[in-house]
Amino acid sequence: QEQLVQAGGGLVQAGGSLRLSCAASERTFNTQHMGWFRQPPGKEREFVAGINSEITYYSDAVKGRFTFSRDNTKNTVYLQMDSLEPEDTAIYYCAHSRAPGSRWANEYDFWGQGTQVTVSS
Repeated sequence: QEQLVQAGGGLVQAGGSLRLSCAASERTFNTQHMGWFRQPPGKEREFVAGINSEITYYSDAVKGRFTFSRDNTKNTVYLQMDSLEPEDTAIYYCAHSRAPGSRWANEYDFWGQGTQVTVSS
């Protein structure tokens, strides 16, 4: 069964950087259409960034600060997070999209286990 295994995250001061990774457990898993979501404390899960083949797209809240990338040789996607702000504190999830270019969580079918990112002020 396909699985997405996340790594990275942790505690960082405002202005700092973190990188999250998300590895597909099966070599045949298609990582062409993937996304990152986050769930801040007490709030709904929200879209952060996505990749549609070679095209990346971002929420307005992270555009210019976060970068989505992919290493096809490792079947792994990454979320580089720079200039972090306390408002970025959340549990971050990677997910596989069955609808290319989607920003809607219900169009994603496989999810990573989630990783905590905490940004202190």
